[in-house]
This record gives sequence, C-alpha cells and structure tokens, in this order.
Amino acid sequence: MRVGKIFRETKETKIDVEINLDGGGKTSIDTGIGFFNHMLNLFAAHGQFDLNVKCNGDLEVDGHHSVEDIGIALGTAIKNALGDKRGINRYGTFFLPMDESLALVSLDISGRPFLVFDAGELAPMIGNFDTELTEEFLRAFAFNAGLTLHVKILYGKNSHHKVEAIFKALGHALRIATEYDSRNSGVPSTKGIL
Repeated sequence: MRVGKIFRETKETKIDVEINLDGGGKTSIDTGIGFFNHMLNLFAAHGQFDLNVKCNGDLEVDGHHSVEDIGIALGTAIKNALGDKRGINRYGTFFLPMDESLALVSLDISGRPFLVFDAGELAPMIGNFDTELTEEFLRAFAFNAGLTLHVKILYGKNSHHKVEAIFKALGHALRIATEYDSRNSGVPSTKGIL
C-alpha cells in the first residue's frame, strides 16, 4: 500500500493528513469549511483514495490559511506515498461533465511543479468557501506533490458545478497517473528519475 502521512503545524493551522493511493475511497474529512469538506470527499471518492484530513485553522480570519495549508500537506503526503514513482503511468487526463459545466484536468507527475488554472468567472462564495481559494489550493497541492497541473473549465455557468467538476476530475486524473503500468517496472522517464 502506498500511504503518505503528514502532520503540519504553524501559527495559523494544525493539520493531519493521511492518504492511501491504493484505497477504496473511504474518507474522514474535517476542515471547518463545509463546501471544502465536500470537495475533498469527492476528490477521494473519484480517485478511489482513502483520505483522512483534520484541520484546525484560524477560520475567524478566513479560510485562506486552512485551504492553502491543506493543499501543502496533501501534496506532500501524495509525493511521499509515490516514493520513487516506479511503474506508474505518470500522466493522467480526465474530462468531467457536471450538468451544464465541463472540466478538463490534465497532469504529469513530473517533479516539475506548475499550475495553469482557467475556471472563468466564479461567484465570490459557495457557502462559506471563498472560490478564489480553489486556485490557491491547487497551486499548493501541485507544487508540493511535484505535479504539472492544467485545470480548465471549458464552459459552464453554475459556480458550484464548475468547482465540483474540477475536484472530481482531479481525482480521476490523479488515479490514472498513479496507477501501475504492468508493462513498465521502471521510472517512466527517459531521464531515469522523476
């Protein structure tokens, strides 16, 4: 089993994260932000990852520190769980329709962090979740997991549907990329290292 565990504590947040990349989608998520809990549950369910996240953050300020720091911790846990990355597919791409919205997530477990994010216009808030934090989470996640990550909403109107489509597609794309390729037991790079 490929498991990554992280405990991260700052003056702003205290976070416990555990992910099993070979799980079945079991979750225990408590970020203090209802909509974000929902998004992380969807990410894990669609990726078939077992995911536990517990965050005590300074929500009296706003959700920024909690969401970004969870991205840091989750990305680090995934990087740790992947180890030397031998035998994985490395690349994953997924289109996901959510009612009137269509999301594309494409990623490379390259060790070269990068984020391209284009979700179009979003409503400022979904419940108690500041939608600007979607990009902040994805950036922290990609940079700490070592992913080149492209996220695009091709079209859509409803902000809830757009953000939900992103998190579901991210789970699917990451599952594809982290699955083993039975034809290759080495590192999937001509450089011999990722």
